[in-house]
Amino acid sequence: MPRQDTRGIVDAEALFTRVRFRRHDPVAPALRPYVEHYWLIDWDLETPYASNVVPHPSVNIVFQRYGDASSAEVSGIGLELFEQKLEGVGRVCGVQFRPGGFRPFAPGRPVSDWTGRRVPLTEAFPNAFPDTFPDTADATTPHAILDPPTDEARVAALDAFLLTRGGPEGFRPDPAAERAMELVDLIRTGGDGPPVRRVDELADRAGLSVRSLQRLFAAYVGVAPKWVVLRYRIHEALERAEADRAAEPDWAALAAELGYSDQAHLVRDFTATVGVPPTAYARALRAS
Repeated sequence: MPRQDTRGIVDAEALFTRVRFRRHDPVAPALRPYVEHYWLIDWDLETPYASNVVPHPSVNIVFQRYGDASSAEVSGIGLELFEQKLEGVGRVCGVQFRPGGFRPFAPGRPVSDWTGRRVPLTEAFPNAFPDTFPDTADATTPHAILDPPTDEARVAALDAFLLTRGGPEGFRPDPAAERAMELVDLIRTGGDGPPVRRVDELADRAGLSVRSLQRLFAAYVGVAPKWVVLRYRIHEALERAEADRAAEPDWAALAAELGYSDQAHLVRDFTATVGVPPTAYARALRAS
């Protein structure tokens, strides 16, 4: 099943009252090791709404329609809070890759080349659509993804697009990509143990030097391992505040749990990433 959490979404409840948000797994087994999930959003709004997301350490492919205008892009890892104004009628069909999972689809460049950038799909995949949908007249059109009337049909179209990226023989195993995905998962979930909170601890568990770990992350994840650790800390803090809007989280205890030396460090990182201190964020959630 796709993830059910709201990690990274700022005030998820407010967003979900305004849009239809769904996640789906790929149907094709060959894609599942690399793709976190597909995410589908539809809206029909009388009043504009600004959605904010603290991005995951993941590359996304985004097919989007705002009113009559459609586009397709590769969105590298966002280094700052992402804000998108939603208004009128729109639709988005996105692919969120597992951290480390995008490189096998675009092996010619390190993933760090895409970090902090949103570029037309054809920059990463020239002539993408004719390869997958020969009847599509315009190579840059996302209509083949966005037009199908059901979620199932859009998922099938996303599968079809991604499967062509592996070539006629399918995806070749890439041990480095698999290793990168495994190490990011240690930061996020801990695997069989607690989540990893320090880069030196991750290097020890990986049996790599810190420098080798940094090179692997630059090539396959797109950001440094320390950045991933810090980003997942903020995701966890956002999730805790969202989970129980009626109560103020124990920020000091949470800071210790997340590996901060003190609460002030959590407050500083949270404020720099989200734009407001954690206490103000939690207060705003309770008032909404």
